[in-house]
Amino acid sequence: MVSELINSDRRFLDILDRLTTKSIDDYYNPYRLFEWPESLPEQMWWMSPELTTIHGTSLEGSLTEQQRFTLSKYESVNFYSLNVHGIRELLIEVTRRIHAKGFETPSEFFHHFIGEENEHMWFFAEFCLRYGGKIYRQPAGASVETAKTSAESLLVFARILIFEELVDHFNSRMALDDRLHETIRALNRIHHQDESRHIAFGRELVTVLWADVRRTATEEELTAVSEYLRRYMTYSFESLYNPQVYRDAGLADPLAVREELLASPARPAFEQSVFRKTSKFLEKIGIVR
Repeated sequence: MVSELINSDRRFLDILDRLTTKSIDDYYNPYRLFEWPESLPEQMWWMSPELTTIHGTSLEGSLTEQQRFTLSKYESVNFYSLNVHGIRELLIEVTRRIHAKGFETPSEFFHHFIGEENEHMWFFAEFCLRYGGKIYRQPAGASVETAKTSAESLLVFARILIFEELVDHFNSRMALDDRLHETIRALNRIHHQDESRHIAFGRELVTVLWADVRRTATEEELTAVSEYLRRYMTYSFESLYNPQVYRDAGLADPLAVREELLASPARPAFEQSVFRKTSKFLEKIGIVR
């Protein structure tokens, strides 16, 4: 039924065709594109300060400028590490579906998607290893498989969309922030360029998959989908608050720092800003209540 819905949806087919063509036209070689300086300055922002987990909190005011610079370095490495892990998981799921029953039509775009995401994973990993000396470990629970239900593919692609929209919120802002080193801006600029296509595709595919699930699902099952995605959004956001980051930045009792920041009055507004567009879309199509 999914393939029938896709093939009868003229809007989806037109958008798919345009995005596939744009993937071809915008192709670049990342292995030749980036210039990697030997090191990046320690006395500057590595992430826009407004995007750090301490922004607007009491902890922010208690740190020196250099401490805030250092924290932004490790928060940026954590952010790109999350990209590496998230991309690996989405590549596994998309590869399982390429040329599979129900996904014949978008499979050509999947080939471009897989190629682009593999290259993204490479340049994010390259940044982490060159300038942070590590890729932070994957957060606990991140690789738990989606339950095998009639909504499995919907949940997989909704998760991918949520992940991509969270990442793009950061990319689009850091790409334009002249307080950041050009290498960091370029990394975010290139990723934002590709993610804009992926998000456009993801929204259309999730809409079609949601229509398919809604035909036969019970009210209880629809509620379960909504609650699952709400939990996943919260989990994704809280992955930004990594105690290993606070430890590497030299802050005492990193677990207590994480708890303090998650409980901060600044946290809800930060989370809302990150997922403003995502929540609006998911609520508009009715998948999240």
